[in-house]
Amino acid sequence: MKKLFIVVFALIAAVALATGAPAADKDAIKAQVDEIVVAIDGGKTPQDFQDAAKKEPYYVFIMQQDGAMLVHPSLTGKSLKESAEPVYSALLASTPEGTWVDYEWQGKQKHTYVRTTKGGLIVGSGYSE
Repeated sequence: MKKLFIVVFALIAAVALATGAPAADKDAIKAQVDEIVVAIDGGKTPQDFQDAAKKEPYYVFIMQQDGAMLVHPSLTGKSLKESAEPVYSALLASTPEGTWVDYEWQGKQKHTYVRTTKGGLIVGSGYSE
């Protein structure tokens, strides 16, 4: 019986690791984005979150609806609509309640939690496989 438990536990652990970010990481990503959206809705500016773009391993980005990146580790000031239209289109699925979107970025599958502020900004963070 003990061997069966060990085998079942090992299988569950393997499946959990194979699915990308653990649930705790997904919860942390969501909490980080939700916190920033609430702060922006409360009067903070996107520039107040420049440091969030440097967070490892789950950096935050803030984008205008037209694709202009306001906060990002390397794309601040650039248009995602012009440089990566499929990614831009995926991020437009953002809602005020928040949602997870999937897309390919630089050859990797990305899973990103995005949420829209009252002013229409898209705040996101995620992980890649």
